[in-house]
Amino acid sequence: MAPRTLVYPKKGESTVKRYNDRATYDVRTIHTIVNTTPVVHVSFTPDPDQPFPAILPMIGQMGSYTRPSADLGDPLDCYLHGYVSSRLMNLSRQSPKGLPVCIAATKVDGLVLSLTPNSHSYNYRSAVLFGYATPVTDVEEKLWAMELVTNSVLHGRWKDTRVPPDGGEMSSTQILRVKIDSGSGKIRQGWPHDKKEDTGDEEIVGRVWTGVVPVIEKYGDPIPGPLNRVEEVPTYIRDFVDGVNGRNEGYVAESCREPVGAKKKEGLEEDD
Repeated sequence: MAPRTLVYPKKGESTVKRYNDRATYDVRTIHTIVNTTPVVHVSFTPDPDQPFPAILPMIGQMGSYTRPSADLGDPLDCYLHGYVSSRLMNLSRQSPKGLPVCIAATKVDGLVLSLTPNSHSYNYRSAVLFGYATPVTDVEEKLWAMELVTNSVLHGRWKDTRVPPDGGEMSSTQILRVKIDSGSGKIRQGWPHDKKEDTGDEEIVGRVWTGVVPVIEKYGDPIPGPLNRVEEVPTYIRDFVDGVNGRNEGYVAESCREPVGAKKKEGLEEDD
């Protein structure tokens, strides 16, 4: 039996309209983009009288406390880590149904250099989630979420530190659980797309370099801090660094290829 594939419902706020052939509503794909992006951006309305929306860079991770065996292809919540008295946390406590938030994650995989300025682009992966944020009040769930977020920074890190957090650390930290209402992703892969009149102009083609400059999110060699007393870098840290670097290099190399079934585009590459 083929594995089930879950998708987010298309709603007014989440439906991709421009270049909709690049859109994805696949739950696993969207959750993977979020969970492999070190910093997500969370936007919310701070006050009805405030003309500007607020947006914060945060650490976020998809997971399920009630279903620990759930994987990225299952319905999940997004857990956000922050300071207990921040504006976002205070507003979430004042919202009986949860504070409406939007969570965005973006990964750039290549600079797409074409013949004309308007046809330049990025190869990228992006995801946007819409949901309702509420504070986690259960201590066990809070500890679980703190471990989830810590291990998203570096897999296996939680158990190799001084845990559990002490009383001061627990009281100063707030975890938000965002129940997702809808979401979508958008992915660009492939080569530059230029107009026929430009690709057929020998003078332009002969003097303008076109192609893709790969952009790879890569970790360097670990550098010990001044208080470090452990001579050898732990194996789990080196394995994490090597694993992430290898996966990212492999993905970016593949992202230069045109996806199967992609529509041929010419000219303007501006995205919404």
